[in-house]
Amino acid sequence: MSYKFLDMLTTDSVRAAQTENGAREQWEDFPGDRRFDHFDERAAAFIAARDSFYMASVSENGWPYVQHRGGPPGFLKVLDDKTLGFADFRGNRQYISLGNVRADDRVALFMVDYPRRKRLKLLAHMTVHDVNENPELAARIIDADYPGQVERLMTLSLESYDWNCPQHIIPRFTKDMVDLAAKPLQDEIARLTAENEELREKLGSQNG
Repeated sequence: MSYKFLDMLTTDSVRAAQTENGAREQWEDFPGDRRFDHFDERAAAFIAARDSFYMASVSENGWPYVQHRGGPPGFLKVLDDKTLGFADFRGNRQYISLGNVRADDRVALFMVDYPRRKRLKLLAHMTVHDVNENPELAARIIDADYPGQVERLMTLSLESYDWNCPQHIIPRFTKDMVDLAAKPLQDEIARLTAENEELREKLGSQNG
């Protein structure tokens, strides 16, 4: 059966490492079907909820480079069942990823849902688009209410994705998540504080 993501990354040295660690037979006889070359509803929903991801590219001198990308939740758009898109915001202006993909358009993305301890990884080919020359694509990708300065548009043509296990993911929560969870408690504290102040005033008037 197929395990496309792993098949794409299993080189001779990877096979040797699997053999040395007693895992080669596990993957040679993999019984499932994990082509994952189209985004299903689960993957699309997971991607649409992310507010960040990590992207790896490889330089012409062979060094890998990993970059963090962030934005409002859903800034990484699922354009169709094989294509993602995102706005490239101005950052430190080193343009390492941009330069890398001009020489080799292959990238790897890693996305993590820390609260739910889930992670998705994918392999894709990245294409760079001029914002002004692609108004329809820009309208689909750019979040008008986000203040980041958009320099260009990126699209990712999927080769394959895969789900990672949840091991060793420490749950982390954003400020918005914490604020939402704490709101009932804060409301109750405010109510009790007001009630206590009212009782103090009544007690003070009775004693006066």
